[in-house]
Amino acid sequence: MKILLTGGAGFIGSHVAEAFLGQGHAVTIVDDLSSGRPENAPAGAELAVMDIASPQAAELMASGGFDVLCHHAAQISVPFSVEDPQADARVNILGLLNLLEAGRRGGLRRVIFISSGGAVYGEIPDAPADEQRPALPLSPYAVSKLCGETYLAYYAANFGLEALTLRYANVYGPRQTPHGEAGVVAIFMNAIAAGRPPAIYRHPETPRGMERDYVYVADCAQANVLALSAPPGVYNIATGLATTTLDLWLAVRRAAQSDLGHSFGPARAGDLRRSVLDAAKAASILGWRPERDLAAGLAETWAWRRALEAGA
Repeated sequence: MKILLTGGAGFIGSHVAEAFLGQGHAVTIVDDLSSGRPENAPAGAELAVMDIASPQAAELMASGGFDVLCHHAAQISVPFSVEDPQADARVNILGLLNLLEAGRRGGLRRVIFISSGGAVYGEIPDAPADEQRPALPLSPYAVSKLCGETYLAYYAANFGLEALTLRYANVYGPRQTPHGEAGVVAIFMNAIAAGRPPAIYRHPETPRGMERDYVYVADCAQANVLALSAPPGVYNIATGLATTTLDLWLAVRRAAQSDLGHSFGPARAGDLRRSVLDAAKAASILGWRPERDLAAGLAETWAWRRALEAGA
């Protein structure tokens, strides 16, 4: 297949690009490098440096003969979306529409849209949320992701696109930057490397910090490979396991063999107390299951970081 992968020089997208190339697909990456890095784009992929909301991106999408759009490019910071919802919408809504309109003209067949299960469901105080749970976005970022899903459903219904949405939980792993909600793993590892105790944000009723569902990036990449031929629909990509921020910090310390301390701080605007997802649908229909538990994923991430620092 010929695949246009947006955000493919970023943390998650670069792993997806590697997975697609490993299956023999032709991959063109569109990335404005606002957070991605050119060295993340794997050998064998073509890198086009451009804004997804630009006329240049639309022209590439319309004329490139692509079978699949895999859309990872996004503004991912919840606090930033609260500060500047218009900037968030320009990237996450208008950028997507720019590509969908161009894809419609260019004969695009399938779209894999990356949404955020960690955001669109809102607070999940009870059992892990499955795909039938009503969405309750509580930040502009979450609103923009849900809006993108809705636009994609419109294009699927009216123009015959095969539409798959992957709602990621909190993704972590090699190449992660300390931005966005799941960037806490990178933040904690940076803290250990610098010897500076990190702050753990919490609400008064969450003394161990917020609860999140952490899924390893290589497992997410495999979900994208399966999505190339899976039935259209919405799928949670997650572990179904809740981990508090304090327990995550302790797990990172174990992976790094560190005894660094920590402090506590108040929750930030837009921070959810609990977000855990049920991925049973992905298991039954995609045939996808996470292969790494948190300890194994953190160990691989720390080993990657140490190798990078050593110049390996």
